[in-house]
Amino acid sequence: MNIMQRVIDGILQPLVSLIMAAAVAYFLFGVMMFVKDQNSEEAQGEGKKHMLWGTIGLAIIVSVWGILNMINSFVLGFS
Repeated sequence: MNIMQRVIDGILQPLVSLIMAAAVAYFLFGVMMFVKDQNSEEAQGEGKKHMLWGTIGLAIIVSVWGILNMINSFVLGFS
């Protein structure tokens, strides 16, 4: 196995999975805030903000992971 493939399999994939899990948890935290404090406009605003940033973070992570996979398969020749 190539050293680059070992780095991708051993370090990058678990790291990206951890970051994705954190973004999903942040989004769900925002949902909990939004639902829990339905009577408070300020708490709902905070919940919406957390949901928005969780979604943006997840989109960025997925985009970067897709770009890395394209580079990996087209330039380096790994699958």
